Amino acid sequence: MTIYIALLRGINVGKHNRIKMADLKSLLESMGLEKVKTYIQSGNVLFEAKDEAPQIISKRLEDEISKTFGFPVPVILRTAEEYEQMIRDCPYRVDLLKEGESIQLAFLADEPSQEKLDLLRTYEGAPDECVIRGKEVYLFLRQSILDSKLATQLPKLGVQATVRNWKTVIKLSTMLETL
Repeated sequence: MTIYIALLRGINVGKHNRIKMADLKSLLESMGLEKVKTYIQSGNVLFEAKDEAPQIISKRLEDEISKTFGFPVPVILRTAEEYEQMIRDCPYRVDLLKEGESIQLAFLADEPSQEKLDLLRTYEGAPDECVIRGKEVYLFLRQSILDSKLATQLPKLGVQATVRNWKTVIKLSTMLETL
């Protein structure tokens, strides 16, 4: 069995794509996934699954969510090991953040092309910066994510992405320990 974290993109934002976490948990359990836990309403799910390719699990989740709730939801999947390594790889120091600054993590479904990465980097610079490692983009923002020109460019990478703040990233890590 492998422990996974599924990060659902674009649910429970405003009045659109509403999914109750209890309903999502029930759906995943009905799919044969075990030890299912959810965290807050933004689509963070931990579970255990039989060893099979993550792409297959992700596709099954997307298909079942679409069939059950009536709208498509991209699902980005990481194993517990990948997730913990991603935290260790963070290039920014949380303990040095000043008022109004934040670390955000964009989880990508696939690695973008070099051309797309170069395009994103043209938006980097004062006040925001990023480090791209594989399928993760670490964002260091000195202002709100809503005001960040860099963060708004993530769709130009040409791959599905979902962003979590560092507090949520760490909370999911602590939940892994109890799974």
